[in-house]
Amino acid sequence: MIELRVQTMAEMTIHAPDGGSFSSYLALPARTPAPAVLVIQEIFGVNQVMRDTCDWLAGQGYVACCPDIFWRIEPGIQLTDKTEAEWQRAFELFGLFDVDKGIEDLRATLSALRKHENTSGKVGSVGYCLGGKLAYLMACRSDADANVGYYGVGLDELLGEASKISKPLMLHIATEDKFVPKEAQSKIHQELGSNSLITLHDYEGNDHAFARVGGEHYDAKAAELANRRTLEFFKQHLA
Repeated sequence: MIELRVQTMAEMTIHAPDGGSFSSYLALPARTPAPAVLVIQEIFGVNQVMRDTCDWLAGQGYVACCPDIFWRIEPGIQLTDKTEAEWQRAFELFGLFDVDKGIEDLRATLSALRKHENTSGKVGSVGYCLGGKLAYLMACRSDADANVGYYGVGLDELLGEASKISKPLMLHIATEDKFVPKEAQSKIHQELGSNSLITLHDYEGNDHAFARVGGEHYDAKAAELANRRTLEFFKQHLA
């Protein structure tokens, strides 16, 4: 990731549609107003990896915001992928997470970003792992201007919603993803490959989370390619 100058990092409070509120990490670019990108977390919460992703996007000229979508379970979760105990907690949170409520919270964040004084009104989303699944659902269930999913899990079970997609969607697929079987990948290609709004990229030989810096399956070359494609996609659709 090549990082340019970032103006500031802060927190933004989002009000949930059914009551309550939750925090989000906010990174602003050097120049505003600017288009915004809603960054959707992995199963580890709004940790350093997600904050670094926001800072990277801010360095590329975007207002970047990562909301705490685990707040309904436990606010402020920040795990790493370095210990077995943290992995177990992350999978526990994944099992407890309410996807529909999560999308409601992401839509509330999207609305807040559209109205934010530092944004141009254009807002896209990018998500990783669980967040990749939610980025797909944002394409199906929200008016986000462009959406990107990295190695999203469980998409094969949600393909019936694809007919609702009205804005551009890009999916980065790891061909050796241990959480997305070959059969599931095949279904995704069969159902989504002919949709002119959807771009699918396969990363041959790569496993899940190949773009997570410092992760077990991090592949610098594949990550650089996927990130470059993501930036080009956002430049095209959010400018």
